[in-house]
Amino acid sequence: MSRNHQRGTHKAKSRTSLTLIGAGFLATAAAATTVNLASAGESAHPVGKADHAVFVQGNELDGNSIHVFKRGDDGKLTAAGEYATGGKGGDQIDAPTDSLASQGSLVYDDRSGMLLAVNAGSGTVTSFRAQGQKLTDRRVVDSGGEFPSSVAVSGDIAYVMNAGGEGSVQGFRITKQGLTPLRGSYRSLGLDNEDVPLFSSSPGEVEFTPDGRNLVVTTKSNNTVEVLPMKHNGLPAVAEPVVNKSAGGVPFAVTFDKAGRVLVAEAEKSTVSTYKVRRDGTLKVVQEPLANGQETLCWLERAGDFFFGGNTGNATVTGYRMDKRGRLALTNDVGVATPPSADSQGVIDLAVTADDSFVYVQNAVSGTVDGFRVGKNGALTKVTTATGLPAFAESGMEGIAAV
Repeated sequence: MSRNHQRGTHKAKSRTSLTLIGAGFLATAAAATTVNLASAGESAHPVGKADHAVFVQGNELDGNSIHVFKRGDDGKLTAAGEYATGGKGGDQIDAPTDSLASQGSLVYDDRSGMLLAVNAGSGTVTSFRAQGQKLTDRRVVDSGGEFPSSVAVSGDIAYVMNAGGEGSVQGFRITKQGLTPLRGSYRSLGLDNEDVPLFSSSPGEVEFTPDGRNLVVTTKSNNTVEVLPMKHNGLPAVAEPVVNKSAGGVPFAVTFDKAGRVLVAEAEKSTVSTYKVRRDGTLKVVQEPLANGQETLCWLERAGDFFFGGNTGNATVTGYRMDKRGRLALTNDVGVATPPSADSQGVIDLAVTADDSFVYVQNAVSGTVDGFRVGKNGALTKVTTATGLPAFAESGMEGIAAV
């Protein structure tokens, strides 16, 4: 599932499961750097069966990189290269398994054929042109704030969420030359973080509603789901976000159902709440928080009529089904879509293929990515495991996209 509709070495790490509290600038483009031979003027390469890929962000502190895998028709992954982003990875303070504590830090945009990656440690964003398993035409721009950790795309507009300092969103136009800062798009989130934020006080994700009319941001410790109604020119229609109190504790990831309703994963009690976005940016709760019985639900992605959530506290994946009335329910009584594995620890971010057939899950502690086939009943069957990725220690991989 493409997101076009629609993501310092300063301390010892806590290995305990997540514990959370209750819940201007104009970016300037850095010099463009060419990675391979493709020119900036090339059109996006159509994706055929031979071109399927899964991209994993290494988030290495000394030099961020994208690890590329060829995806077979059976869902199996084969290593196909590694590309430096030209920036540095980041590591939030006291993050237990997920260094960026966000969803959407690596995004593939099928409209432009670009892959967008945050460089949290250097305050920049990298764009690549993705051609099958090859990444070319690397370009790096300033993110417009401190510690960029999430990206959202709608049409030819991208917004970057910066988690450090006061927190912010900064808009860019997607061009053949990469990302160009969008004048007048910067909006503060009014947070009070250090430049490298505490993981529990950083915002969780930025995402566009499917119609592109609203930009949605979650904040963890403030316990809010904030909305920026958007103009047709890609600029926010309001001076500051419309603040909505979260129905559940510690809102983290955002996704949408087929009707455009917002589903928010909440880490405090591993719940999902469903909202309708009103024209003025306020949210109407249409389904109260649904608990999954697992520990620390943070990530959530849609695959057709199903949704899958990553529970980092006990390294499980939960399946959800939405009925014709728009009611969300677990796919089974125990809230686990696939049996947990001792070799797949530290479940974090997820990616779903465009045809909704496969789900890929990052295991931060194990340094692996598991691939699953989605069954007709929402059950997941493992088909592949990619190994040798940067495992969580001082920092670790975070961010995954599937094509």
